[in-house]
Amino acid sequence: VQLVESGGGLVQAGGSLRLSCAASGSTFSINAMGWYRQAPGKQRELVAAITSGGGSTNYADSVKGRFTISRDNAKNTMYLQMNSLKPEDTAVYYCNAECGLPLMDYWGKGTLVTVSS
Repeated sequence: VQLVESGGGLVQAGGSLRLSCAASGSTFSINAMGWYRQAPGKQRELVAAITSGGGSTNYADSVKGRFTISRDNAKNTMYLQMNSLKPEDTAVYYCNAECGLPLMDYWGKGTLVTVSS
């Protein structure tokens, strides 16, 4: 499975961005997916996750009410709508997919989101 993120960029505080993660390869094996982020000098953290059918989601407390995760399995694409962005949201955002049995993790190369104050 290959994952490619897009949609990052520079935005002012209060603005919005929509990230996309396009999956290719053995996409039939993809189960849950998620968005992670890593800010400079910090550990990678889970931002949001979504189950295989999209029926269940969970979010980090820091983004609840501002970010929305979704997926379109017909397009093999996952999204992260980010609203009311804050400077502390600045990070590289990574797409993650859990695939197969036993589960294996796959990662994209990341997309940089920079929020200016």
